[in-house]
Amino acid sequence: MKALLVKYKLVIKFIFTFLLVYLMLSLAYKFYLQFSDGSIYYPDYITHLVALQCQDLLQVLGYHIEMIPHPDEPSVKVILNEMYLSRIIEGCNGFSVILLFISFIVAFAADFKTTFIYSLLGSVLIYVVNVIRIVIINLGLYHYPEYESVLHEIVFPLIIYGMMFLLWVFWVNRFSKINRVNA
Repeated sequence: MKALLVKYKLVIKFIFTFLLVYLMLSLAYKFYLQFSDGSIYYPDYITHLVALQCQDLLQVLGYHIEMIPHPDEPSVKVILNEMYLSRIIEGCNGFSVILLFISFIVAFAADFKTTFIYSLLGSVLIYVVNVIRIVIINLGLYHYPEYESVLHEIVFPLIIYGMMFLLWVFWVNRFSKINRVNA
């Protein structure tokens, strides 16, 4: 048993670190969401900010856009050129993906400075790609409503998770300690 633990020490360390960091970040995010209830930013500050940035981008693209708080659920209704298209819920703000991304980076940590900077820059990139993704999905829903399920369930999750995966691969191959140990 001891030989098995020694053999898989890096794997066990990765899994333990990943789960611990993800659990801590998820709990912190859960508390954030609980304390956001009743805030002036509806449904929560991050989702509110994502909705505003999507609105700004769509306006720059020449569309008449309204983001209206949903009266019956914690979300923001997206109304493009007078047509109700979608709603932005807390799960759309990309923050859960960012937490997953950071947990992986920390689990394959390099030195503190490199890990911190990469986590920060990767998080910003994921956030920006997520805003663009929401804009594109709403444009897709507006122009091609018949493809709603394909767009929402396949194409757009692929964009955000694909970006995270590419950042993970780049991290492991370029910066992580594991790459240096096996080299």
